[in-house]
Amino acid sequence: MTRAWDEFAASVFDRISPQSLFLLLLLAAAVAGALWYWFPAWVPRRFPRVRLPRLRLPRWRLPRLRRRKRKKKPAGTEKARTAPAFEPSVVLPDGTLLADRLAAEGRYAEAIRQRLRDIVGDLTAAGVVSPLPGTTAAEVAVTAATQRPAVAAPLAGATDLFSDIWYGDRPAGRDHDDHMRTLTGEVRTRMTTGGTP
Repeated sequence: MTRAWDEFAASVFDRISPQSLFLLLLLAAAVAGALWYWFPAWVPRRFPRVRLPRLRLPRWRLPRLRRRKRKKKPAGTEKARTAPAFEPSVVLPDGTLLADRLAAEGRYAEAIRQRLRDIVGDLTAAGVVSPLPGTTAAEVAVTAATQRPAVAAPLAGATDLFSDIWYGDRPAGRDHDDHMRTLTGEVRTRMTTGGTP
């Protein structure tokens, strides 16, 4: 193999000088690189297309479910809506509130968060707000203040306290939890009585 290669190289170099061969190889590499770089431009736009027959498989359809139309109830048969009871929404099986349990365990920041969740649940049950996922506490307070101005001040105080502790990384204590309990109680009182601020 090496003898044949040596004879081939000698015959090439007898006809072309090594400098010219190097220049030709360099030129061929440049042309190949340019073709590779601008690939779509030199390819013809339309290749001859070979059309293969389409195989169509039978479609299996599920039966349609028919919805039954409900009969409309005559007017006046609707039950009278009762005023919602504004009680905290999370009550544990033993009758204690989740926020009170968290406060008793010394987890005051979580207790404050739970008290705010309870009051937002009460506002939602009363039809004052309808928060969507991702709604912030401040947005709930603004919406509630436009619907029921009486709850604006205590609810704003509750959301500020929650934001300072939960997002501001302030350490929460028993006095913060007691203040939050007072604010949420005032919101509930103003919702039921419609009191003025």
